Amino acid sequence: MLLTLESPTLMQRLRADTRPYHDAVEQNPFNQALGAGTVTTALTARFLSRMYGFVQPYETQLREQAGQFGPAWQLDQRYRAHLILEDLDQLGYLAAPPLCPALPPLHTRPQLLGAMYVLEGSALGGQVIARQLATAGIAGRTYFAGRAERTGPMWKSFCQQLEATATDHTQAAIAASAIHSFQTLTAWLNQ
Repeated sequence: MLLTLESPTLMQRLRADTRPYHDAVEQNPFNQALGAGTVTTALTARFLSRMYGFVQPYETQLREQAGQFGPAWQLDQRYRAHLILEDLDQLGYLAAPPLCPALPPLHTRPQLLGAMYVLEGSALGGQVIARQLATAGIAGRTYFAGRAERTGPMWKSFCQQLEATATDHTQAAIAASAIHSFQTLTAWLNQ
């Protein structure tokens, strides 16, 4: 009897390959204060300004290359940088948020998909953060709440699209881009 082992799905591979980098990105001052129950409006505004500095240039690249994606990707519903600006305004953050000067490469579809995995996944975690900020009485939760009840379905749709379009040839590049995106975001948030 011959046993065949199935290869892991791309999503399984991404979860496994990026786990340490995902964990590292969560070790920033905002998340630590959130977990300790000591989060402040100022810390929330600083975190959101840093997130904007990463998300906005990423979304610019995604918009420039949107032609590589069909309607099933729902790109028009995935952009969220504008929500950060709304939150910063609510929090009284008056300065222009700094932009991350060294984004990971986002020139190819696999590179964009790796970064998209990171940022689409953050929408799931944002739901938890929005509830924690509400409990702490801190405004500026629009970015974190983002898609509200559509967050889960949008994530599922993204995962299905990713699995359906990735090839054996592109999986390594997608995973490498996701890792690089996590590393860059971690460094940017902790600067």
